[in-house]
Amino acid sequence: MSNTGSSEEKGNSGPFPENNNASAAVEQSEPTAAEKKLARTRYSEMQSAPRFPIKLPISVKSRSGESYTETQNISANGVLFQVVDAEMPVGSTVDFTISLPADVVGAEADVRLDCKGRVVRNFEESGRHGVGVVIDEYRFDRH
Repeated sequence: MSNTGSSEEKGNSGPFPENNNASAAVEQSEPTAAEKKLARTRYSEMQSAPRFPIKLPISVKSRSGESYTETQNISANGVLFQVVDAEMPVGSTVDFTISLPADVVGAEADVRLDCKGRVVRNFEESGRHGVGVVIDEYRFDRH
């Protein structure tokens, strides 16, 4: 049996609301002060959940392929991990699977947490590239 969850912001692919005005200019302009404030507010809301510094194996699938790494921290809203070669711009979608060890979750076998999310943060720290992803959907998969 699987459990499914989703975030409240399902369907929004970026940090700014969509412009539905048909007469809007085709060319993208610099975000307004109000749009920047809205993006900061949404990012702050995502960070409001407690983070747990848990290192778990994670398989990440993005436009540039599949890579394997480990989580740096996890919250109810998302996950932070380091990537080596994958390019994951803010707003891009990413599928990832986190492996939860059987002995930790009290199961006979490891439990997989299959997730779909969006990149909300990119940064470089100590020569390594980090990515923050908000979880839009998840499903537990027991082997």
